[in-house]
Amino acid sequence: MSIRSALLHPVAKPLVFVLCLLPLAWLVWGAVTDQLGANPAEALIRGLGDWTLRFLCLTLAVTPLRLHTRTPQLARYRRMFGLFVFFYACLHLLAYGWLDMGLDAADIGRDILKRPFILVGFTAWLLLWPLALTSSNGAVRAIGGRAWRTLHRLIYLIAPLALLHFFWMRSGKNDFAEVALYATLIGALLLERLSRSLKPISPTGR
Repeated sequence: MSIRSALLHPVAKPLVFVLCLLPLAWLVWGAVTDQLGANPAEALIRGLGDWTLRFLCLTLAVTPLRLHTRTPQLARYRRMFGLFVFFYACLHLLAYGWLDMGLDAADIGRDILKRPFILVGFTAWLLLWPLALTSSNGAVRAIGGRAWRTLHRLIYLIAPLALLHFFWMRSGKNDFAEVALYATLIGALLLERLSRSLKPISPTGR
């Protein structure tokens, strides 16, 4: 069976869905079995944030991979990956609000306004909402394809904000190796996407 055929197999999407949940299962198992180190709350919060960033990279990579490998079947997974970005971002915020702030809304609000790196991350999370809410085919039909594409260009803002949030968080420990890796990857993916969006369409439509 070829890769293209495998991607279209009826069990492929459910299998990918389950694989996308494995990082959460691993983190929960680590928390339950006390395997997340000396500060399990911090490990859980940061782990969920790391997977948010990884799924963001994966979502941005789907279209370039689809085009450059001539594998149009990859397109059917992009929406799922994008929704998992939102899913892990919500869990990341929930873990912070619960484990760090005790779900005290007033304290959370003050902390968001006081600490710039949290404000940046919170802003990125807010901007994910319209993308998640308009991810269905019905939403595309309701608002129109052109408006939908314009709205989903928010990803050009969300990705740098997520990266800045990650950078500020790691700067406290002078740990920039992963930051540089994600910055290179996200920068390349955004530039590729931007160059594609600015490319004029030829009269033949090619």
